[in-house]
Amino acid sequence: MTTSLAVGGTAIRLVCGDITQQDTDAIVNAANSSLMGGGGVDGAIHRAGGPAILNECRTIRENRGPLPPGEAVITTGGRLKARHVIHTVGPVWRGGSNNEEAILANAYRASLHVAINKGLRTIAFPSISTGAYGFPVDRASRIAFDAVRSVLREGVPLSEVRFVVFSRDDEAAYLPFFEQGQ
Repeated sequence: MTTSLAVGGTAIRLVCGDITQQDTDAIVNAANSSLMGGGGVDGAIHRAGGPAILNECRTIRENRGPLPPGEAVITTGGRLKARHVIHTVGPVWRGGSNNEEAILANAYRASLHVAINKGLRTIAFPSISTGAYGFPVDRASRIAFDAVRSVLREGVPLSEVRFVVFSRDDEAAYLPFFEQGQ
């Protein structure tokens, strides 16, 4: 099932599926600070995209060091359908008193700004930080939706933003924002 709404001239879609199969200009990787691959979404993207992604991540790492939470960088998409991967680091959930919500919002905004600065038109996000990093998906979905909507209201040249969730439970957390037409 795909659900959508519009903010300005941009379609926001909710898709339950595999982020590595999205045919968008860029997909977002919920990376770790090392940029060297890992588990979950990060590992799946590196496996599906092949060594070109890791090679560019190594170069970025050598030039700037680890990627701090809330920031984003871009690489090739390698063998993915998406031409690019935007790597961002979300926060590890520590109960909500360590600025996790602001860092998560920054991860979404930074990823969008990287896409816009690169001239991309379509981008797909996973549910950042809700897997191994333990961020509660109900809170994360609200933060993600609000952060994306705030950037889109600036009148950016994106035609589509997708939230690609892997499970029906995650889809249920995002669905109310689409049903309310927010």
